[in-house]
Amino acid sequence: MNFPWPEGRRAAAAFTFDVDAESCVLAHDPAASSRMSLMSHQAYGPRVGVPRLLRLLRRLDVRATFFVPGFTADTYPDLVRTIVDDGHEVAHHGYLHEPMRGIDAGTEADYLDRGLEALDRAGARPVGYRAPWWEMNWHTPDLLIERGFAYDSSLLDGDVPYRLHGRAEPGDLVEIPVDWSLDDWEQYAFFPGWTGSGVIESPSKAHEMWLLEAEAQHAEGGCFVLTNHPFLSGRPARAAALERLISDVRALDGMWVTTLAEIAAHTASTVTEIRRIERIEAPEKYAPRPTGPTAG
Repeated sequence: MNFPWPEGRRAAAAFTFDVDAESCVLAHDPAASSRMSLMSHQAYGPRVGVPRLLRLLRRLDVRATFFVPGFTADTYPDLVRTIVDDGHEVAHHGYLHEPMRGIDAGTEADYLDRGLEALDRAGARPVGYRAPWWEMNWHTPDLLIERGFAYDSSLLDGDVPYRLHGRAEPGDLVEIPVDWSLDDWEQYAFFPGWTGSGVIESPSKAHEMWLLEAEAQHAEGGCFVLTNHPFLSGRPARAAALERLISDVRALDGMWVTTLAEIAAHTASTVTEIRRIERIEAPEKYAPRPTGPTAG
């Protein structure tokens, strides 16, 4: 792909953690607060998972990026301070992990500002953003540029970072793409009556598929971005598999393992092309044909 990585580096890798905690459950259904077991499932992340993952990262001497919803920061402010004190990046992930699909710009701006205020109270000023559920709207980049964000990591249209043009606001921001195959939600997430298929994968299987992708990105000079949730990957066997994975990825010759903020800063300083993504519409007056069985 001929991406201009720093001298001596042939590819990049970032290990990122979405510290959703209770926020994603409450955004989906505020009445879920009455479900003590479900809420404890989510609380495992900040109470047990994040501390275990921080110990893991200390052992490996790796800096990571933690995307923290504002509600998580308000609920567990000391946790955010610990992440910062350990030298990791804290980035923005909404306020209550709100459903973002199709919301208007004013409402989304309120979510962004409320999340910024919460992170600021916890001692973190983010330069990066990840949309809840990776659901960007066409006006989202302008809102991020307006607020001075350096990068977003929510879109799925590339293997390397790129600079993304705003539609209304002057300026641009770096986009660092993600992919569902590199998200532990698809491997581990399950709670009866809330999420998941009931198929919980083996950590060995997750390690294998993620390492294969890292090796392929390394061979092509790409950017490997893994998304983990502490309430999922903070469990003991999964954390152990993740530690093996990070060690394996670090051992790849010339692999730059760093935070998304550092990848974004390097991209902004070396990539000159600024991409404008055009919205693709269905043909005018197009009516799709019905699918499935029809009466004869």
